[in-house]
Amino acid sequence: MGDSSTLKHEYREINGVRLHCVVAGSGRLVVLLHGFPEFWYSYREQIPVLAQHFTVVAPDMRGYNLSSKPVRITDYVIPTLVEDVVQLIHSFGAEQAHIVGHDWGGIIAWATALNRPDVTTSLSVMNAPHPRIFSQNLLTNRRQVARSWYIGLFQLPWLPEFVIRARNYEFIERAFRGMGVHKEQYTPDVIAAYKAAMAQPGAAGAAVNYYRAIGRPASQRAFTAANPVATMPVQVIWGEHDTALGKELNEGLERYVPDLTLHFIPDASHWVQQDRPDLVNQYLLEFLLR
Repeated sequence: MGDSSTLKHEYREINGVRLHCVVAGSGRLVVLLHGFPEFWYSYREQIPVLAQHFTVVAPDMRGYNLSSKPVRITDYVIPTLVEDVVQLIHSFGAEQAHIVGHDWGGIIAWATALNRPDVTTSLSVMNAPHPRIFSQNLLTNRRQVARSWYIGLFQLPWLPEFVIRARNYEFIERAFRGMGVHKEQYTPDVIAAYKAAMAQPGAAGAAVNYYRAIGRPASQRAFTAANPVATMPVQVIWGEHDTALGKELNEGLERYVPDLTLHFIPDASHWVQQDRPDLVNQYLLEFLLR
């Protein structure tokens, strides 16, 4: 796979789409799943560190950056996204992988672990709640309902895409520099990279379709039909300054995760692995190498 200092760009034809992946290192497989509105680049600080010990694969999820961008909302339901992960793992000749996910990548990571524990060696999730706890909080936690206002906006036709593209993708800069705690991490070059990825033809609509698909029956069944108890080792890393997802979403998590490692990072936002890459890298290595 090459040494840890070399990032290789590869394409994998899986599950009816072509996924662009960054690959580095050698050893057991670690798959890094990014969130919205990101791409593989959100793990730029983690890949070289993890690649000293593992084969690291960081895909552009379907719909993002250089990967295929199917146009139907139903192309983004949870079972399809889980199957992407399963086939991606198998495409590297592995039966299982350590799965790491942030934000939407974390949602998909949870879904993969719960629906396909056979491919999940361990699970590391950053600022993405367990689906059962999140569903309960959307019914009972008024503060979380208020924080989740954007999910309703993203159900609308055309308007979310317009908001994302407006004023040269100002939405991107506001998301990272507005929410991030350590502003120095979000340099003009970093913001430009995220804007360029979202400006790829079809990317804005595809990214929003993740949200539009979450309420579809197939997506809901993926969570309600699955055993909510994760049977593998699970690590949750949570930036406490998350304006979209409250830290209380981790209360009661031990009911669903018997083997749980939980880290809160006070001076990190929703973009936890970018705000505090030093701590996130430390926690990931300690967990994955144990």
